[in-house]
Order: sequence, then structure tokens, then C-alpha cells
Amino acid sequence: MEEVEVLIIGAGIVGLAIAERFSKKYDCVIVAEKEPSFGRHTSSRNSEVMHSGIYYPQDSLKAKLCVKGNEMLYSFLKEHDIGHRKCGKFVIATKDEEIPILRELLENGTKNGVKGLEILSEEKVKELEPLFKTKGALWVPSTGIMDTHNVMKKLDFMAEENGAMISYNTEVVSIEKTDEGYIITFSDGFKVKSPIVINAAGLCADKVSEMVGIHAEKHNYTIHLCKGEYYKTTKYKNIEHLVYPVPDPTGISLGIHIRINLNGELSFGPNAYYVDELDYSMDETYHKEFHESVSEYLDIDFDEMWQDDSGIRPKLQKKGEGFRDFVIENESDKGFPNFINLIGIESPGLTCCLAIAEYVENLIDQEI
Repeated sequence: MEEVEVLIIGAGIVGLAIAERFSKKYDCVIVAEKEPSFGRHTSSRNSEVMHSGIYYPQDSLKAKLCVKGNEMLYSFLKEHDIGHRKCGKFVIATKDEEIPILRELLENGTKNGVKGLEILSEEKVKELEPLFKTKGALWVPSTGIMDTHNVMKKLDFMAEENGAMISYNTEVVSIEKTDEGYIITFSDGFKVKSPIVINAAGLCADKVSEMVGIHAEKHNYTIHLCKGEYYKTTKYKNIEHLVYPVPDPTGISLGIHIRINLNGELSFGPNAYYVDELDYSMDETYHKEFHESVSEYLDIDFDEMWQDDSGIRPKLQKKGEGFRDFVIENESDKGFPNFINLIGIESPGLTCCLAIAEYVENLIDQEI
């Protein structure tokens, strides 16, 4: 049986960031990914936005890792010449009664350490983005967009250059705890032994956790699949800034917002609704909802927007439940030392990826 120092399950952007960081410290790191390439699910089906950290409760992992991850990610993008744009965003109020929500976001973001936040008047917002209907907006200068695929491609390359092995089409089917660590069995019957296992399996993280003996329902680790769709348009192009409505009061999403890519193309989304299975197909069910939501802040006809793509988020927050933070735990208290669970890594996980990798490194108990 082959012995390794670190086994990482999942090659989404978080798993790859951990692999790249750990490959500089450990000689034998393996990443097991059941798909044929990296980032096939949540990491590549999103808005490609680098968030600032204004939305999350103070001292939560989402807040702390988002603020730190934002800075780390911009540095990484610049260092490796990966496409990105620090375009900033407006969180706009379309009604007078939404202005207090902007002030709450400003206060929360400031407490979280987000810099440069400012509430702008209707006149100032229209000067910068004249197309939008607004009563004023919160300006968030640290928000930006990036080429997520090339970030993952670079992390993959750097990890392998440092000696890590990323094994695609490799599905973990069982994990056995032993006195020396863990025996991991793959779908082809191959086994490896590792003293450190990092569960970065995204949408399947709760199931991987259960393989080792950590019951998802008992520990409130159950992942709820939350789907979000995007619609696109060619009516508008080259809008300079991201534009968001005030967030959904239930906390399930940040609202149907403007998504721009590095080519200046425009789309809207995502919405948010819970589903029972992985299915990225779309139909016209939510077209009316999209049109009504977008029309609150931008003039657009129903037939000027059409289906684009969709993604699914691994939410710990079940329907009707309030805020849930990331779970990033060394499960030694449950009897599984150096089994690191990362569960519910949804937004702002993309922004946090490098900060999460650093955080996970600090969780490893070197004395074991």
C-alpha cells in the first residue's frame, strides 16, 4: 500500500489552493478528484466575483477569510499575470426604504475591515453608471472579477511543479481510521495510507465526512443543494462596475445582480432555490422572476434576456434557516485527528481560497 503525507479530496479551487500551499511543505501530496478535470462544479459555475466581506457577521470565518483572501487573491493574480479587473461594485437602493440597509452594510463591512466603503448619492451613482435606476448606493471598491479557470490552472501547475500529484477520474469510496492515520480506498480498488486527510469535496463533502464516521445530520454537516441560474443579454455591454441590489433578507443569496466578464459581456444572476439533485439544466420557469428583478434597476424587455448557465452551491443553511458559517475543522475532538473537514464552502469561497489554504495549514497538528 502506498503511503503519502497528505491526501486532499477534491480539485475545486479550494482543494487546488490547499494542494499548492501544502506542496511547498510536504514531499508527498496527492489530490484525488473524481471528475476528469479541475473545478467542474461550484468553482466554475459562479459569478467569478472577488467579494469584499461586507455581508458576513463580524468574526465569522466567512468575514475574516473573505477580507484576507481578497487581498491575497489580488496579489496572486498580479504576480502571475492572470486576467482580472478591480472594477468595484455598487449595492444600489431602488427605494427610499432600502437606504438604511446600505448604512447597515457599510457599518458591518467597516467592522469586518473592508476599506474604502462609501454611500453615494443618486446623482453620483448616475454620473458613474447612468443606466441604472437608483436612490443611492454603497460603493465597494475592493470587489472585482477574475478569470477563475486560469487561477485553477495555475494552482494545478504550481502544485504539480512542487511535486504534488493530482489524480483525476479518481473517486474516493471509503476512508478507514487506523492508529497511524487513514486508509483511503478509490473506486478502482487502489488504496493509500495518509496521516493527513483534507476533505475539500465541495458538493459531496458531507458524504465524504460520513465515510470516516462523522454523521452529517448529527453534527449539522448536511449539505443542501442550492441552485442558481443566470440570464444574459446583448442589449448592454461594457458596463464599468458590478451592480447588486440589496441582499435577500433571508440570507440565501445576494440577489439577482449584474455579472460582467473580462470581455465586457453582461449577464444577470443568480437566483436561488433548493434542489434535490445535481442538475444544471435550465428552462423558462424563472424567466419572469429574472425580468421583474432586473427591471427594478435597469430598463430591459422580457425578450432581451435569455438563458445563460447555472450553478449549484453546497449550502449548510437549509431552507428557512439563518446564517451558517463555513465549517473548517480538524476533527480531532470527534476522534479523527488531522482529518480536516471543509463543509459548506459556498460564496465567498472563491475569494477565500488562498486564505482558506493558509487557515487549513494552521489547523494541522504536527505532534501527531
